[in-house]
Amino acid sequence: MERAPRISFTSLGCPKALVDSERIITRLRAEGYELARRHDGADIVIVNTCGFLDSAKQESLGAIGEAMAENGKVIVTGCMGAEPEQIEAAYPGVLSITGPQQYESVLEAVHRALPPVHNPHLDLVPPQGIKLTPRHYAYLKISEGCNNRCSFCIIPKLRGDLVSRPANDVLREAEKLVAAGVKELLVISQDTSAYGVDIKYADSPWKDRQVRAKFFDLAKELGDLGAWVRLQYVYPYPHVDEVIGLMTEGKILPYLDIPFQHASPDVLRAMKRPAHQEKTLARIQKWRAECPDLTLRSTFIVGFPGETDSDFAYLLDWLEEAEIDRLGCFKYEPVAGAASNAIGNAVPDEIKQERWNALMARQQKISARRLKRKVGTRQQIIIDEVGPTVAKGRSKADAPQIDGAVYLSSRRPLKVGEIVTAKIERADQYDLHGSVAGF
Repeated sequence: MERAPRISFTSLGCPKALVDSERIITRLRAEGYELARRHDGADIVIVNTCGFLDSAKQESLGAIGEAMAENGKVIVTGCMGAEPEQIEAAYPGVLSITGPQQYESVLEAVHRALPPVHNPHLDLVPPQGIKLTPRHYAYLKISEGCNNRCSFCIIPKLRGDLVSRPANDVLREAEKLVAAGVKELLVISQDTSAYGVDIKYADSPWKDRQVRAKFFDLAKELGDLGAWVRLQYVYPYPHVDEVIGLMTEGKILPYLDIPFQHASPDVLRAMKRPAHQEKTLARIQKWRAECPDLTLRSTFIVGFPGETDSDFAYLLDWLEEAEIDRLGCFKYEPVAGAASNAIGNAVPDEIKQERWNALMARQQKISARRLKRKVGTRQQIIIDEVGPTVAKGRSKADAPQIDGAVYLSSRRPLKVGEIVTAKIERADQYDLHGSVAGF
């Protein structure tokens, strides 16, 4: 019998790119291709690139170079593929370069270089598709692209304007995932709270009813599927206030990932950020009054062109008052093609580094203070890893790979993916420690 063709895969970048990789792999597995663990044992390599920052582009070029050296037959896709000149210059021998979400073009390139061998006994693929995440959580991408024109970002150039999926399409995928054992759905897109704007919030038939393609309606329906539902990449538009009620009712997790990026009005204007930030502190207080368990995660940029000492001091004071639970911080990097390159008033690298250090030190104290309040409480924990004496999991306040963890001791062996009740016994700057108190 002819051996099934083998493909090695490298996926770089954000969870949205991971979803793209999963889709490509699912299609290839359905056609009888096998996945190889190493480039040198594969017939062909696919590299899904990231092109958001120069450092990400360098990592992508490095991954392509590695694949070329170890294998020689390489197909490139993803965000960096939207501007192929740099890849072509560095590696003229790559077989094909396509941009993000161009699944058909990737499959065509694979078919040209490595025709599929069909075998009815091997071409089985689970109905929920092949997952690159562990079985118990999955990313659910609800739209592509973005209508915002933030001055530091080239994502709309790479991925285009907002294109929302019909609500019933998203719900069908979510239902399949939950049926396959997924316990946590991470809802993602470039701008999750803008979901449906492009399709005028169109209704679509789901079960015995019509569901609007609206942020609130979708979150409510997802909350009925019986899994944890976590909202990520949410811009603070006014209608975000509505979903806090769903959190209070326990329909979706009391967690919001809002990329505020800054607090100073002048810097936000220069960044061309959507949604007015002036009243943000009052809204955060209102959200927390309504839903005391709410966890806020955010990302910030320091050293944006023109950021003054007083802008940065404003940001630190704002953080202190907002008490953001989880925070990622980036030092501003100019990106080829971004409007912010024309602003001038660049902040020197050493000042960027000083500000980054100061912000992270401040955040460490805030995070430690917020976590300390949880000592003595009982929390539901989803188990990600099991060790001989201690298991590692996450509370409702922790998204995988970007937030902290909860380390648990247990009298009986725990299984990956199960959800247990734990008593929190101590906290450090980013993580919690405790023991299992119920199943």
